Amino acid sequence: MRVDEQFLDLAQFKLPEGFRGRNPVIVQLWWIVQSTLFAWSPQFMYGWRRMLLRCFGASVGDGVLIRPSARVTYPWKVRIGHQSWIGDDAVIYSLGDINIGDNVVISQRGYLCAGTHDYKSVAFPIIGQRIVVEDQCWIAADVFVGPGVHICSEVVVGARSTVLRDIEHSGVFAGHPLRYMGPLKTRRVSPT
Repeated sequence: MRVDEQFLDLAQFKLPEGFRGRNPVIVQLWWIVQSTLFAWSPQFMYGWRRMLLRCFGASVGDGVLIRPSARVTYPWKVRIGHQSWIGDDAVIYSLGDINIGDNVVISQRGYLCAGTHDYKSVAFPIIGQRIVVEDQCWIAADVFVGPGVHICSEVVVGARSTVLRDIEHSGVFAGHPLRYMGPLKTRRVSPT
């Protein structure tokens, strides 16, 4: 293959100036803190993990429960609303901004991927694209949410589904390709 016919030439790849959002020392410090103080903390220490994320610039609401095995790439690009849960081994791959609303569940092994590459360029430039998950959503186990996706409020995405396009109305969705399964029906719990 001739050089001018290459699909990729990764020697040309350059991380865009300021892409990570913080200087390299802060980025490395976060990754060390996440791998130790965050990951080694006992499960019940939700407040400790919220505090660590806030110290590194994340916006984290009241009552947020984040498991110690969850991973957040760049906390300063993350907003998590009140009373939301981030499950075991969930990945918040925040190459772009990730906004998670109130009362949202990102279940175990959920993967919010806010970054991609331009495969049409041989230099394979990296691109951050915002993900929004509005209020009162459940992203079930092993769901992949792709770059640039916006999920409206009151949505359930079934386990092992792939979300590559916006979800613009409430309901239950599942599969790959993702399909609308029906309306979201909930029961109100009356106070006792």
